Formats: sequence, C-alpha cells, structure tokens
Amino acid sequence: MDIEFNKNEDKMKLLISSMEKKLEKIYLGGGKGRIDKMHEQGKLTARERIAFLTDKGTDTIEIGAFAGDGMYPDHGGCPAGGTIVVIGYVSKVQCIIVANDATVKAGAWFPITGKKNLRAQEIAMENRLPIIYLVDSAGVYLPLQDEIFPDKEHFGRIFRNNARLSGMGILQISAVMGSCVAGGAYLPIMSDEAMIVDKSGSIFLAGSYLVKAAIGETIDNETLGGATTHCEISGVTDYKCKDDQDCLTRIRNIMSKVGSFDKAGFNRIEGVKPAKDEKDILGIIPDARDKQYDMHEVIYRLVDNSDFEEYKEGYGQSIICGLARVDGWSIGIVANQRKVVKSKKGEMQFGGVIYSDSADKAARFIMNCNQKKIPLLFLQDVTGFMVGSRSEHGGIIKDGAKMVNAMSNSVVPKFTVVIGNSYGAGNYAMCGKAYDPRLIVGWPTAQIAVMGGAQAAKVLVQIEIASLKAKGEEITPEKEAELFNKIKDRYDSQTSPYYAASRLWVDAIINPTDTRKWISMGVEMANNSPITKQYNVGIIQT
Repeated sequence: MDIEFNKNEDKMKLLISSMEKKLEKIYLGGGKGRIDKMHEQGKLTARERIAFLTDKGTDTIEIGAFAGDGMYPDHGGCPAGGTIVVIGYVSKVQCIIVANDATVKAGAWFPITGKKNLRAQEIAMENRLPIIYLVDSAGVYLPLQDEIFPDKEHFGRIFRNNARLSGMGILQISAVMGSCVAGGAYLPIMSDEAMIVDKSGSIFLAGSYLVKAAIGETIDNETLGGATTHCEISGVTDYKCKDDQDCLTRIRNIMSKVGSFDKAGFNRIEGVKPAKDEKDILGIIPDARDKQYDMHEVIYRLVDNSDFEEYKEGYGQSIICGLARVDGWSIGIVANQRKVVKSKKGEMQFGGVIYSDSADKAARFIMNCNQKKIPLLFLQDVTGFMVGSRSEHGGIIKDGAKMVNAMSNSVVPKFTVVIGNSYGAGNYAMCGKAYDPRLIVGWPTAQIAVMGGAQAAKVLVQIEIASLKAKGEEITPEKEAELFNKIKDRYDSQTSPYYAASRLWVDAIINPTDTRKWISMGVEMANNSPITKQYNVGIIQT
C-alpha cells in the first residue's frame, strides 16, 4: 500500500468513527434515565422490542437513524425522529418494522416523525413488504402541531396509507405496547390484525382527563381503553398479551404461517465475496475532494468475484455502466468516473462531470436493463453536467434530458449510493431522492447540494458585496475574506451527509463496507413486488 492509500484510509476511518459515536448517542433515545424507567415498568425499549422480534443472527438495516438530528434544539431534540424503522426478518419473512420510541417525549410525533413513518409506508407499498407497527406514543407533539397535522404529507396521510396498504393486500400487524391516543388510535385498528399488552397498552380517542373536561364523565384510562376493554367489550383488538415478550412472540407466530406471494423474478445465483478486498474501499476514496480516483476500483470491491461486464467501455467514459452481481443478485451499475479520462477523439473529460456522450450511454444502458429486468444501482460522485459553449452547442441539455427521462421512467427498482459529491442536476440524473430510488444511502464522505461550498460562497459573496456597496459601505480584502468564510461555513454545514440524513434526503449514512448488505437486502425486498408496468421512455427517444 502506498502513502496516499494510508492517508485516505486514516481519513475514512476517522469519519466512520465519528459516525459510530453519533449513532451510539442516538441509540440511547431519550437517555439512560428514561430507558431505566421503562425497564422498571416491565417494558422493553423500542430497540429491544425490535431485537426480540427479528430472527437471531440475521441482517437488519435501519432507515432514518439520523432523522431529526439537530433539527429541534428548542424542544430538547428528537433522536432518530422518535421512531425506529428497521428492515429485517421475522420468522424468515422480510418485513419493515416501525417502533415508537417512548423514551423520546413519550413517543410523541414531531414533524420529522411523520415524514419518517410515511417513508416506511412508502417502502412497504413499493416492495410489498409486510409492515409491523410497535405502537407506544402519546400522539402529536402539540407545540409543533401545525407542522404535523393538516397538510397532504402530514399525520393524516399515514391512515390513508394504512387503507391503501390493506387494499393492496400488504399485511399490516399492530402491537399496542403503550399509549395510543387520539388520531393515532386509528393506525393499529386500520391494520389487518391488532394486539394489545395488558396493563400497559391503551387505545382511546380521548384520555380520561379530556373525557372529564368534555362530557363530565369520571373514568380511569384502563377501564376507558385498556386491554380487557378492547379485547372483551369493544372487540377493537384481536389478541390480549400479558407482556411485551408475549406480544412479540405472537407476532412471530403469525408471521411463521404467512404464505408466499408472486415475485418479480430478478435473477439470482449463489453469491460470492469480491475477489478484491472490500476493506480497500477505505483507502481508495481520496482524503480531499479535488483528488482523482478510479471508480472501477470501488466497483471491483462491491461486486461478486470482482467481475464487471462493462458496457461501451471506450465511449462516454465519465460515466461507467455495466453488469455485475451483488450477493448473487444480477444488477446494472451506473457510476460516475472520478478520474480525468481521454476520449477516442483525444478530448479530455473531467472526473465527476457528465458529458453528452456519457449521458447518451447511460440512457441506453438504463433502457437495456429495463428490457432485461435487471435492477439498477447508481453510484454517485458527480459535480453536474458539463457547461460551456462546446457542450451547449453539442446538445448537452438534450442528452441530459434523455438520461433523466430514461431513468425517471424506469420500471425496474433503482438503488442509489452517494459516495462523494451529489451536486446540482447530477443529483437528479443519477437518481437522487426525487426520482424514487427504493433505497438511497450515503457514505460519510457524501455531500448533497446545488454546488460545492467554495463555488457557492464565491457566487453568494459577490451578491453580498454588491448589496453592501450599494449602501455605501467600503469592502476591504479582509472584509471580503470574512464574508466568504462565513458564507462558506454556513453552506458547508448544509452539504454535510448528516444534514441530509436528518431530513431523510437519504435513508441512512453507512459504513462503506456495509454497502453490499444494503444492496442485497434492497433487491430482495424489491423482488417481492412484480413489475406490472411496461417500460416507456416517453417523448425523448434515443
């Protein structure tokens, strides 16, 4: 290994260590004191419930662990958005599990909580995954009710999705393991089956205090909406469970008897490890964004046996396309090349930039994968499309639109990994969040923005200077440098992968060596949903 590799590896390991420390804090939810209180009540925490429910020794992937990170400092924070979302296996059936974290504001719903729950339901609908809700929530967080209650993508959309999931024949099971109040009471009851834990679970539209205030009736919460009431009087719930463990075991028993459904039929053989060491990825990605690297070397460490069948290898070289396998699954890869390459015409192409020939190649490859029913994997490290008179005269807008059209209309599932830069229209063309990837994750090196911090700051500082000069202020070089650094720091904070993950622009930030697991489990879940639409690239043909 050379010294550059070692420097890169050290930088990546520091980024991974920082990520893991952030996650350790997030995993504590509302803190050790609140966890201890749940244990004193004989209850498991949300994460403990998921660990008990899922099959031992199997892989799980967590969606939105960084959701809400740094977003609500005036409200005490909202670790993981107050809800844990995991894709895993329950009695050998791949499921998505949604668990309210009652250690965070009693499981109350912040705006990001609603967004995260909607993302979980979206994944379930797209991939026909059974969804299990572990309910323990005080309902809407009232100080922010205007940001969670009335709009199209707010709280009410969840119940609409409950109905849609049921209509699609996608299994929903709810376990009421704590509070379930007001509008939130509809979620478990709109599921196919509901169970409730005796003495700790409760369901009602209004609690005892509100009932007293509204109609003058005096009643305790257990009589109003406890397990005995709903299992023996109202018939609202289907199973009465003695404790958390009994409740979760019943779910496992139900899932063990669920029949199989039609599959999409994506090609899979027995998977093998890459021939090149996966851990080398840590030393391949440069320690600075202005340095080059060969994306082929990353691909060789992600795909089975490091075998990669490259498409149009000598054409449009700023995008790499080709076929491979990941854990046995057939996959089509579209990746940005990050080193400077020379075309057959002798023209230099900068790494990370999409040129007309690259966009044309990618569009054709995407169409081929749709024809062959091969899922698509996008590896992003892109600064955008090439600009300038030569590109404009050559029709870069037309070729870029061709690529976006082919990708947008794709009927095979798409998966996106943001490795480095994800800037401007490059984010769109390479299947950013707006283009419905089944899963989208970032490495700790990811940055998502309209453009890089330095470029953006140069533009914004000139606008600021012009404004100040118009007011008669004199701008010294020192003042200009101060303005530049202030704007760049603010902009850079918004391009951080944690800024993106906290807002669910990506589903997770992951260790690069976990990428194969995410892709494999992603294709496996997508295989539950047969393709029913015909592929049509629309009005822009190639």
